[in-house]
Amino acid sequence: MSVCHWDLHKRKRTGGKKKPWRKKRKYELGSFPTETVLGPEEERKLDRRRGGNLKVRLVKVRRANVSDPRTGETKTVEILRVLKNPANVDYDRRGVITKGTIIETPLGPAVVTSRPGQDGVVNAVLLKE
Repeated sequence: MSVCHWDLHKRKRTGGKKKPWRKKRKYELGSFPTETVLGPEEERKLDRRRGGNLKVRLVKVRRANVSDPRTGETKTVEILRVLKNPANVDYDRRGVITKGTIIETPLGPAVVTSRPGQDGVVNAVLLKE
């Protein structure tokens, strides 16, 4: 089943229901979110988007690019575990990594600043202790 971004599911300004007057179009096509989780090996998925562009989706990850705001250095380190995901309680329980997730690294806790399901990379900034 596909996700479609159209407005035929909404009601008219008068409150009446809209009747579907055509079928789904390719340019209205959406996609389900990619829920990035910790895994032993990194797994990426390539999606073709409009205009022939490619979207890299990160399915499984084990490393993150962590920046230290005090020194300005960026290092690639292992992700030990997911501490908290404020986006969704269910994501918090399952260990899904999205933007804003707090992860534990050997350098300390860090907050994810990239969107792994859309960017294909996990960038994070160390939190002040």
